Amino acid sequence: MHRIVITGMGGICALGHHVADIWRGMTEGRSGIGPIRRVDANLLRNNASIAAEISDFEPRAFIDETRLPLLDPISQYALVAANEAIRQSGLSFRNERASRTAVVVGIGVAGEETREGLYKKLYGEKSDRFHPLGIVRIMSNAPPSQISMAHGITGPTFTVASACASTNHAISQAALMMRAGLVDAAIVGGAEACITLGLLRAWEAMRVLAPDTCRPFSIHRRGLVLGEGAAMFVLETLESAQARGATILAELAGVGMSADAGDIAAPSDVGAAAAMNAALQDAGMQSHEIDYINAHGTGTAANDCTETRAIHKVFGDHARRLAISSTKPMHGHALGASGALELIATIGALRYGIVAPTLNYLGPDPACDLDYVPHEARAMTVRAALSNSFAFGGLNAVVAVRQAP
Repeated sequence: MHRIVITGMGGICALGHHVADIWRGMTEGRSGIGPIRRVDANLLRNNASIAAEISDFEPRAFIDETRLPLLDPISQYALVAANEAIRQSGLSFRNERASRTAVVVGIGVAGEETREGLYKKLYGEKSDRFHPLGIVRIMSNAPPSQISMAHGITGPTFTVASACASTNHAISQAALMMRAGLVDAAIVGGAEACITLGLLRAWEAMRVLAPDTCRPFSIHRRGLVLGEGAAMFVLETLESAQARGATILAELAGVGMSADAGDIAAPSDVGAAAAMNAALQDAGMQSHEIDYINAHGTGTAANDCTETRAIHKVFGDHARRLAISSTKPMHGHALGASGALELIATIGALRYGIVAPTLNYLGPDPACDLDYVPHEARAMTVRAALSNSFAFGGLNAVVAVRQAP
């Protein structure tokens, strides 16, 4: 079975428009959360008034202007991230490689800005005329399709939608296709543009949004804060990367997936533990080989203690030697893109020996009793790591990565 490595990485979120800026923000402990600017604050309730928005983004600086009318922000973010990742990898898609490369993108809610604009015209303005490109901007497969068209990639191209686990499911599907010999490389990641009035009000109605900030694993945590953005990665075989002389950022060692088959919203430590165990087994690693976990860590009362119990189940005594952090207080909870943004932090920990911190930590919750790397980044050797994603619907997906061979 071919070993799979990561040779390119691109990203855009509230911390910056490139991976270098995002990683710098993570290690500096900078938060991108602030008052929402894109939506009229008079239409929002208190708990939906903050988010981690992308700011100062001019799409024309990144994307061909003739393509922009076709793109909802979710596709713009996906393209920006994919372009950076492909550029870093140095991979080109001429001849057979075009058809032997996949594009798999995880998303949660698709082109919401376009969709809400159409509905505003239909229901609010009673208009009978709509933008002719609305459907191709809204459709959930638009981000991977736009990446494939921009780079001439003709292999399997599709979207994976499993809410907050979308990215890790997308990575898993790409890895399985590569192992099966269906493709030799993949552009994979997640994208989301979910800061819209309708979605903010829907999330607010669930009573899971924090009115102040995101405080994963902390006492007095009050909920999650939405974010947006994208991150993309280039996967290829170890043999291909070595033959090209490419810089290997990390090895994708294993993937694990599970379903709780229980509640549609309440998390399960059994399901989360099953996904982590599956990732370790797939990677052929023992639990003591893991040094760091980038946690799902939403900052909700239910998630953080459930994830802590799951980590105890999987790691036993080693759980207390793990460094665990959630980077959501910096880039927000970007739903389908959250796993992708968090993989930037996880790969950074492997490459640079720095674990991004958990911000806004006020003190220990008795139900969250592990080392969450509060407040400041920590220098430490990270040989291997897990990145956890657990979604509504009881869907769990975990990726295991280790240092470049």
